[in-house]
Amino acid sequence: MKKFVWFLLTLALVLSACGAPTPEATEAPVAATEAPAATEAPAATEAPVVAAEPFRVAVVMPSSTTDLAFGQSMYDALVRVQEEMGAENFEFVYSEGMFVVDDAAAAIRDYATQGFDLVIAHGSQYGSSLQEIAPDFPETSFAWGTTVDTFGQPNIFAYEALSQEGGYVNGVLAATLSTSKVIGVVGPIETGDAKLYVDGFKAGVAATDPAVQVNVNYIGSFSDVALASEAATTHISAGADVLTGSAQMVVGAIGKAEEANALWFGTQSNQASLAPSIVVASQVYHWEVMLNEMIGLIQAGTMGGQSFSANLANGGQVIEFNSDYALSDEAQALADATIQGIIDGTITIALP
Repeated sequence: MKKFVWFLLTLALVLSACGAPTPEATEAPVAATEAPAATEAPAATEAPVVAAEPFRVAVVMPSSTTDLAFGQSMYDALVRVQEEMGAENFEFVYSEGMFVVDDAAAAIRDYATQGFDLVIAHGSQYGSSLQEIAPDFPETSFAWGTTVDTFGQPNIFAYEALSQEGGYVNGVLAATLSTSKVIGVVGPIETGDAKLYVDGFKAGVAATDPAVQVNVNYIGSFSDVALASEAATTHISAGADVLTGSAQMVVGAIGKAEEANALWFGTQSNQASLAPSIVVASQVYHWEVMLNEMIGLIQAGTMGGQSFSANLANGGQVIEFNSDYALSDEAQALADATIQGIIDGTITIALP
């Protein structure tokens, strides 16, 4: 019996000894996994980004992605973000032509239900809808513009364009290039970035040549192309040889300007492709500057509660000159100096 007990004790010791390497075997892979992290930190940092789910954005807009104005400015910005981040890391969808606010609200809520990381209501008319919807989806970030009002909601971002800056630059050039000393402005509704642009444009003209007459016609619509065409025709009949305007309805005004060989200055999106012979320059919204900041904040855990402004200094607004229009060296130099003056603060834009 003693021999049997001794045999069992001996067997237990042998089995224990055979199991001893197990902790070392468990620790070895951990050390092997951590070792590259110490010597190849960038690779270890980038790996989760590649493996993570793509950042998903949905945008609702009242006009189209090809309106050469407000809607296209956001679409183009999203495309630029996707090019920067890579299609595998950034996805976006959109609903265009959502001019009926109730339909837009339904689309915004639907996107939030689908779990998009950021839902953008690209239109100031969507504010009240967003104010009601956002509290129902605390894990979703929302953004809307152009405005600075987040309604005090922790998951709403707001963005605006200080369009008076580009308007001022365009006004300086318009006053310089006009020979009739009459300029026509086709405005949509006297609000938001449209009004800022018109006011800035008028200020630029006045600062350059107070003798130039600026006639402004707000047609009361962002989308009525026929009314915009009529307004442009009226301006041209009154002697205007330079025109400008804001919102998606300006395609009609640009067509009339081209027929009369009157110069055109654009805003929101680059409009040179529509009439290469008469478009001098366009103030272009580069919303990707704001979007990149929002995405970074969301990824870091901040869902909203902040507002952003696009301007010449931060690159959220860019004056894009039409290469097909032969702008003189003197006029180009004046435009460049005006842009720099606004950026460094030596030029102050007086608004009414």
